[in-house]
Amino acid sequence: MNKWLTGWRIFTQIADRFRERIAMSMYPAGSMMPSEAALCAEFGVARNTVRRALAMLEDEGLIVTIPAKGRLVLGGDKPKEEPYLYQVIARKLRGQIERGELAPGSTLPSESHLRREHKVSRSTVRQALAVLEQEGLIVSEHGRGRFVRK
Repeated sequence: MNKWLTGWRIFTQIADRFRERIAMSMYPAGSMMPSEAALCAEFGVARNTVRRALAMLEDEGLIVTIPAKGRLVLGGDKPKEEPYLYQVIARKLRGQIERGELAPGSTLPSESHLRREHKVSRSTVRQALAVLEQEGLIVSEHGRGRFVRK
């Protein structure tokens, strides 16, 4: 382990380093983060420690995980390379919920509306809605639709 990373909760120190690197454009918006293995070797820590640091950045909206590709740096700017479309849709709806544009108890736009708006398949829309449901932001009521969780 590097001598400058000591003490309890090292993953928070690593997350701080990642934030600095994103802010200084060492990891510019639109680029992919180094692999977990490379980061483990650089910081001399276990993979789980790196994953916890990366999860913090993802929670903050600085990066997004793209399955089978890696982690895309979003930074403060629009990424050069968009993540999967379902993630874009989920992020948009999540933002509307967090800003209160979709209030607790309100109905979400229908699948067909979201399909037309984003020009995607029903499967893509359903995948985005499943993400929000797993995050506990929305609930489905059979025969009634999807609603923002109260």
